[in-house]
Amino acid sequence: MNAPAKTEEFAVQNPMKIPDGVYAETVLAVEHYTDRLFRFRMTRPAAFRFRSGEFAMIGLMVGDKPVYRAYSVASPAWDEELEFFSIKVPDGPLTSHLQKIKPGDTVLMRKKPTGTLVLDALTPGKRLYMFSTGTGIAPFASLIRDPETYEKFDEVILTHTCREVAELKYGFDLIEEIRNHEFLAEVVGDKLKHYPTVTREDFSHTGRITDLIESGKLFADLGVPPLDPAVDRGMICGSAAMLKDTKDLLEKAGLTEGANNKPGEFVIERAFVG
Repeated sequence: MNAPAKTEEFAVQNPMKIPDGVYAETVLAVEHYTDRLFRFRMTRPAAFRFRSGEFAMIGLMVGDKPVYRAYSVASPAWDEELEFFSIKVPDGPLTSHLQKIKPGDTVLMRKKPTGTLVLDALTPGKRLYMFSTGTGIAPFASLIRDPETYEKFDEVILTHTCREVAELKYGFDLIEEIRNHEFLAEVVGDKLKHYPTVTREDFSHTGRITDLIESGKLFADLGVPPLDPAVDRGMICGSAAMLKDTKDLLEKAGLTEGANNKPGEFVIERAFVG
């Protein structure tokens, strides 16, 4: 069984295993949502700096070598801890092991974060859409808890599409956390709208987000006008097919894709967890 080593065991059993340029951090809490989804929090290195929405390469020692995958940091840049939201893949090179972590275990993290789902990659606008499916909500979990998001936008709309209602719970927990936070509740106010939808069960909102955009139902439900490149900005994170289809719809509406070195009206994250 390739379980991650305890912090105190790590130094004794694997004194040379931590490569240069890598942090070894301690798991603080783990919460399992379904048999496919879980989140965990771990210590944050004092020197680790990132922009809300970026991802980091995190990993475990599997056998005698480290295995890493890209994970969006779900906690905001101001948080003293680091939070991640993960899928569970039974035979995944990393997630098959990561899903078994417990408080006190060690997780590795490379020192340099990166990513395109950052506010700096967008041109100024009034309304920010965050389109997510599954664990693609993770970078937006960071951004909706960052005061800078609400300084730059008058309205923030988080959409989260999953197959089943139970898979939406992380998003609901985030909204509840913000509403009850002594500092964030005042900053966010009524600027944040949450639009959860499922594709395989009955729910208040059903269907793929791309279908809801194309039909106009998303905008009708939210009471906002259709996409307008003059005021609307977008961020997309999800499956490869969802990225492509949503990108096509935003471009059809006249929005142009941006990047860190050339801000635009929408951005996409192409790093995946496996």
